[in-house]
Amino acid sequence: MSWKAVQPLRHRDYRLLWTGLAVALLGSGLWLVALAWQVIELGGGPVQLSVVTTAYSIGLVVCVLFGGIAADRLSQRSVIIAADGVRGVVLLVVAGLALTDTLEIWHLAAAAVLIGAGEAFLIPAYTALVPRLLPAEELLAANGLEGTLRPLAQQATGPALGGLAIAALSPGVAILVTALTYFFSAGCVLAMRIPSSGFEPVEPGDVDETAEPPEARTILGDLREGWRYVRRTRWLLASLLFGTVFVLLILGPLEVLLPFAVRDQLGGGPSDFGLVLAAFGIGGAAGALLISSRKLPRRYLTVMTLLWGVGSLPFAALGFARDLWIMMAGAAVVGLTSSAAMVIWGTLLQRRVPDHLRGRIASLDFFVSLLLMPVSMALAGPAGAVLGLTAVFLVAGIGPALVSVLVVYFGRMPSDEIAHPLDHEEPAPAAA
Repeated sequence: MSWKAVQPLRHRDYRLLWTGLAVALLGSGLWLVALAWQVIELGGGPVQLSVVTTAYSIGLVVCVLFGGIAADRLSQRSVIIAADGVRGVVLLVVAGLALTDTLEIWHLAAAAVLIGAGEAFLIPAYTALVPRLLPAEELLAANGLEGTLRPLAQQATGPALGGLAIAALSPGVAILVTALTYFFSAGCVLAMRIPSSGFEPVEPGDVDETAEPPEARTILGDLREGWRYVRRTRWLLASLLFGTVFVLLILGPLEVLLPFAVRDQLGGGPSDFGLVLAAFGIGGAAGALLISSRKLPRRYLTVMTLLWGVGSLPFAALGFARDLWIMMAGAAVVGLTSSAAMVIWGTLLQRRVPDHLRGRIASLDFFVSLLLMPVSMALAGPAGAVLGLTAVFLVAGIGPALVSVLVVYFGRMPSDEIAHPLDHEEPAPAAA
């Protein structure tokens, strides 16, 4: 890894934020595996796991817009501490119920709602806080660091450790460890000393001189202002609409059906499921490193959208693979392309969105992108039972690729990215 890739870690406050995030993501990876096998231990199947994951998505979607307003109005540091604290307390209760054999499916569903709500407040605050800690030229590297960290911790190391811990001990122990990681994250953020004036880079022409001061705004006014910005920003609107379709097709099969594909097609258990998620995570880490080691592509919008869309094609292999290595390879490729696209997306939110709107646009990003998340979770289990796992994974792999081509064309992304270059100098005009 080059010095440029880790340069953001020179800054003490960002280093603390990144360390807390690393540990919390490790815990979230444990939670992914623990949740699936806890449901199975309680006698549940795809439908019951679908109910629990749908509850999580409902908590996320219902609260994410309010999370964006909180990120723009309140101390982003305080919002992150509160979100981590709530998630830690909730999982302490769940772990206690699991270890005393009193846990039921509805307990998991109720906890999932609260965990989703906590994450809804954390994500916009984190997105809005990072540009206050780093100069503009280090934001791509910071997103690359996060893009490397997230799959390695949440989708690789965490699930792998979770599978081993569950096999040796129990899902309840893994849930307890997850709670402790959230408390550790809150402690790291509490130790930060954020100066009153940060970097807060804004692209030229993005400042809204007519924006009302915070004390003169209402919650609905804040939401309307953010939505007006999305509507008049074609690339942003097209990307968010594509994200909605992508989530509908991908997320349900990934979260709900993959554990059962591992069990039914491979005859595997929690350790095999953890290995597939680990492959996804390792691929994601590689994608983040590759994209952040260079300048943003000149065709950054087109590259980002096609990475998500065309890069989803190997996802279809998860529905018919009968060998563990095939399933792992498909997951690794999808992880690589999706993570590379996410690094570009995060950088665009931080560089092309005004700082006073960044929290709300980040929350609108998650709200619009995840609008159909509960539907995807709710339909995945029944669809897998009626149509079969193979058919569902085929649709999930091919659908985003077809939609991405339409989004690039109708979103006029090629003309927008040429008109608004980032990290590339505009060509000098030809001499008369």
